[in-house]
Amino acid sequence: MPNKFSEGVYEIVKSIPHGKVISYGQIARMLGKPRGAREVGWAMRNCPEGLPWHRVVMADGSIASGAYSEMRRTLLEEESITFLPDGRVDMKACMWYD
Repeated sequence: MPNKFSEGVYEIVKSIPHGKVISYGQIARMLGKPRGAREVGWAMRNCPEGLPWHRVVMADGSIASGAYSEMRRTLLEEESITFLPDGRVDMKACMWYD
């Protein structure tokens, strides 16, 4: 069962609009834990099905490595997310501000 912090993470992730991304740190700040980006990452490892998990990226636009990194990039490309030449998400163009 998710804790209160994880539930807050999931509520924010559920709200990210199509074609936008948010960073782990940005979610942490929104929840009042400015140094909690790693905790957001742990919550995302166990996120419920149906959440747009692929829209959460690192602060510099990097896609978290792991088993689903290629799938994440494909899903972002399908949403017309733009990427920089080095493969990072163009955060200036695509970051969601609530």
